[in-house]
Amino acid sequence: MTFEAVLDSLRREAKGSTHAHTGLWVSAQLRQRIAAGELLPGTKLSEEALGEALGVSRNTLREAFTALHAEHIVTRIPNRGVFVARPTAEDIREIYRIRRFLEPAAVLWHERSPMDDLRNIVAGAEHARAQGDIGGMANANQEFHRALVARAGSERLNSLMEQVLAEMRLVFHSMGSNPAFHEPYVADNAQVIELLASGDNTAASEFMRHYLDRAESQLLEAIAGGPHTNDGPPSLADC
Repeated sequence: MTFEAVLDSLRREAKGSTHAHTGLWVSAQLRQRIAAGELLPGTKLSEEALGEALGVSRNTLREAFTALHAEHIVTRIPNRGVFVARPTAEDIREIYRIRRFLEPAAVLWHERSPMDDLRNIVAGAEHARAQGDIGGMANANQEFHRALVARAGSERLNSLMEQVLAEMRLVFHSMGSNPAFHEPYVADNAQVIELLASGDNTAASEFMRHYLDRAESQLLEAIAGGPHTNDGPPSLADC
């Protein structure tokens, strides 16, 4: 999606919104579009164009940029402007520090309940795998991790996961995609569901921890140009 198309989408959102157009609201709009892959790494975020599209002042927009900068989602370059960030190896390490606290705990304390939402997401990923749809697999896996944390029922954890997913999407676009990396995680997500369905939350939590360790290792090796399990660069959106 082009920046102009994103601006058109933001104009429609601003006109149809009943919320006050605060810095918090603006940062949420931009974060959602980064997490969805609509704003790519390196995209310049024009203050003038975004302010016009969202109907907000420059101060409100700068408040939003400050919040997104603190989340490592955008980067300020003096005398040049604000750009969608390109994550580094250290950013990947930090993402996985957060995920190792967040996701295994969400799995460990998961209350036994119907998991139709998770099963439907995995079914969508399996369909995408059968069609050779790399983007479909990546999107489904993003949704799986979002839904897994959402089952904890905490708005604060959901907000944190949205930040993580936005940064993950940036790594996805920075590093490209490879079906040989994506496919194993489709099966791993199905395994998490089966362990939870059996009531073995401890095993599911341990499985998730090793899952995250493996994904982080592959990504760090790829960004360093070193060897990894597959033939091409992996995508963090699928991990």
